[in-house]
Amino acid sequence: MVATDLSQFNNPWYKPGNRVKILCWYFVNVLFFINPLNPFMGIKLKLLRLFGARIGKGVWIKPGVNIKYPWLLSIGDYSWIGEKVWIDNLDSVTIGNNVCISQGAMLLCGNHNYKLPTFDLIVKPITIEDGVWIGAQSTVCTGVTCKNHSILTVGSVATKDLEEKGIYQGNPAVKIRDRRIGSVETWPAASFRQ
Repeated sequence: MVATDLSQFNNPWYKPGNRVKILCWYFVNVLFFINPLNPFMGIKLKLLRLFGARIGKGVWIKPGVNIKYPWLLSIGDYSWIGEKVWIDNLDSVTIGNNVCISQGAMLLCGNHNYKLPTFDLIVKPITIEDGVWIGAQSTVCTGVTCKNHSILTVGSVATKDLEEKGIYQGNPAVKIRDRRIGSVETWPAASFRQ
């Protein structure tokens, strides 16, 4: 039986950017993004753009966010990135307009080929289309597209594409129903009255 041998791990083909740029971003990321003591949105957005990210208008990035490579990141207009979100964009991550990525969610563009003893790196892009909601503590895996207005509920794991306006739950996430935007849900209205 052949065993995994991580001492043989070597992926010279993977070059996400200039080493100096990567090193500079590492310190900027630690000081201004991962650091929960920096609530200043304007500084974060300027730094992301300086490092090559494409950022739309009205974007909110909360404290504690970890972004691997901003030059592989695109965020549309009026999208929100919640506290402690991890964008591990070893490949491109495209986030559309009016997207909400809630606290502690992870976008993981990398994986490993477990069939090889060298555990080779696999990278694929992630696309989050317009109006999507990625719930708190949920994970979007390598190569997944979350189509327009889909929802990945709290703590769920998307290993395959999410259909437009589908609500997904579980690990792996499965569609549980359709999202109806503009419909009036039955709420316990009496509990909101004083």
